Amino acid sequence: MKKPEIAIVGGGPAGLSAALSAVRQGAQVMLIDRDPVLGGQLVKQTHMFFGSKKQYAAIRGIDIPQKLLAALQEEGNGKFDPRVNTTVLGCYDDGVLLLEKEDRAELIQPRKIIIATGAAEKMLPFPGNDLPGVYGAGAVQTLMNVYGIKPGTRVLMIGAGNIGLIVSYQLLQAGVEVTAIIEGAPKIGGYLVHATKVRRAGIPILTSHTIKKAYGCDSVEGAVLCNLDEKWCAVPGTEQSLAVDVICLAVGLTPQTELLWQAGCEQQYLPELGGYVPLRSEKMQTSLSHLFVAGDAACIEEAGSAMVEGKIAGLFAAADLGYAENVEALNETFSRELEELRSGPAGAKIRQGLSRLKGGAQVC
Repeated sequence: MKKPEIAIVGGGPAGLSAALSAVRQGAQVMLIDRDPVLGGQLVKQTHMFFGSKKQYAAIRGIDIPQKLLAALQEEGNGKFDPRVNTTVLGCYDDGVLLLEKEDRAELIQPRKIIIATGAAEKMLPFPGNDLPGVYGAGAVQTLMNVYGIKPGTRVLMIGAGNIGLIVSYQLLQAGVEVTAIIEGAPKIGGYLVHATKVRRAGIPILTSHTIKKAYGCDSVEGAVLCNLDEKWCAVPGTEQSLAVDVICLAVGLTPQTELLWQAGCEQQYLPELGGYVPLRSEKMQTSLSHLFVAGDAACIEEAGSAMVEGKIAGLFAAADLGYAENVEALNETFSRELEELRSGPAGAKIRQGLSRLKGGAQVC
C-alpha cells in the first residue's frame, strides 16, 4: 500500500492551492481528481477574476490552473504526484483512501488528507423540473465553455446570485437569448458589477419572483412565473408565461462532505455556509487530526477564499509532518488575506455562519 505524506482529494482552486502550499514547505503530495484535467470549476470560468492580485485578479479562471500547475511542477522537485481520472470512493477512519481508476481499485494510506471536493448544485422542486431542458448552471457552463455547445436558444435563468448573473452574461456571449433572470429574494444576491452588465445588455432581473411550473411535451417549451409576497408565498393572479426551451437553475450550492461523513468527522448544519460543514480549527484541521478541509467543502464562498483556505490547509498539514519552517509568518499572511476577502457587506453571511461554528474543531 502506498503511503504518501499528504493526499489531497479534489483538484480545483482549493486543492491546487493546498498542493502548492504543502510542496513549498517540502512535503510530498498526491493530488487526486476524478476529472481528466485539474482545475475543478475553474476550467469553465471564462470571465476575469477581480479583487486582489494575490487571488489572480484580472486573470481568466480558465488560465489560473495552468499558473498553479506550472508553479507545482517548477517547485515540486519530484514531490508532486497528480492523479487524474481517479475517483476516491472511500475515506475511512483509519486514514485509508479507496481509489478507482479505469475499473481498477487501489488503497493508499497517506499520513495527512486534505478534502477539497467542492460543492454540488442545489435543485428546485416544481412541476416539470424533470423535463429535458432543465439544467443546473454548472451544466450549462460545461456545455458552453468546455464543449462549445449551446444548451438552447431561449433561456430563463432562476437565481440572481453571482453564478446566475455570470452564466447569463456568458450565454449572451455565446449568442443565446436570456429572456429574464428571476430571483425569489427581494434583492439581487450577486455583485453589482455582474448585475449591471446583464441589465445593460437588456436582460430584465425580476426580484420577488419564482417559477410555478415548466411545461412541454418531450422537452421544455415554456415556464410559468409568479410574484412572491414578503412571506415567500405565491401571489394569486400574478402568473405569466414565458416561451423558453431552457430553464437554468442557479439557486445555490451545498458542500460535498460525503467523504468527511464517512470518515467520522463532526459536522454542523449552518445554512449561511451552505448546509452541513465540518467543524475545523483555524488551521483548517477537522475533528480528526489527520484530516483537513478547504474550499467549498468547508464553506460556500468565492474561488479566492477557496484558494486561501487551501494555502492554510496545505501549510498546516505539512507542518504536522515536521515541515514547519516560517509557518507562523505565512499563516499570518494567509489569515489576513482571508479576513480581507470576507470583509464588507458581501462577507456578512459568511462571518455570521463562522461565528456559529461551535468555536472550531477540538482536534482528537
